[in-house]
Amino acid sequence: MSDEEEDYMSDAFLSKIQDVKPGVSMVRRAKEAIKKEEKQKEKNIQNRQKSYKEQEKESREAALQSSISNENKGFALLQKMGYKAGQGLGKEGAGRVDPIPLTIKADRGGIGLEEVKKRKAEEELHHYRQKVRAKQQNEAKSLEDFRSRVRTEREERKIEGDLRRSQRSCEQLDNQKGISVPREPWYWPKVDADNEEDPAEEEDEEEEITELNSFDKLQFITSYLRGVHFYCLWCGTAFNDEEDLSSNCPGDTAADHE
Repeated sequence: MSDEEEDYMSDAFLSKIQDVKPGVSMVRRAKEAIKKEEKQKEKNIQNRQKSYKEQEKESREAALQSSISNENKGFALLQKMGYKAGQGLGKEGAGRVDPIPLTIKADRGGIGLEEVKKRKAEEELHHYRQKVRAKQQNEAKSLEDFRSRVRTEREERKIEGDLRRSQRSCEQLDNQKGISVPREPWYWPKVDADNEEDPAEEEDEEEEITELNSFDKLQFITSYLRGVHFYCLWCGTAFNDEEDLSSNCPGDTAADHE
């Protein structure tokens, strides 16, 4: 290779070639612009004249950080009266040591506005608690009413079942003794008769039946069964006589047999 020919692999040749990577020069210019902008902002902050509020705040904070000097007339009077720096106020030195803290009012609300807001917030909280308490009481009452209603419905179903059992037992025992007609129509189970009855008689029977509920009917039938047949519905036994019934039966109600 002659000296006039350049070595394409040498560093001297590569340094002469312009960088042609896409986007590299653009990124470099963007970074330089950002740095320049940050430096300009720092210069503007340093050269900017502070506002009156900022100057007032800085001077106030500086004054609060420093203790009162002897040149202060009020402090000089306290010293003449025997006060020493760092000592509490009062004859025995048990009073305040630090000055009353300074509170700057930033809003435009009048004096006492904060107390009004606080009182209003407390009233709203009190009303909210009352509302929550009333809601809880209503829910508890509704739950108790529901439980009572369910309990009543369960007891009514039990009474209806005992009534049907007592009617069947009454009919069977009456038939065994040759009684063909019940003492009252509702002493025996209802029978769907094919023959139509007199409407007037049906109305009279309905009026009589509506006067008694299931509980009353059950009491009448069980009393009849015990008195005539010496039979206890809940024991499921026909006793020999009244003495045998009273001696061996716990009572004449379902609660006595529980």
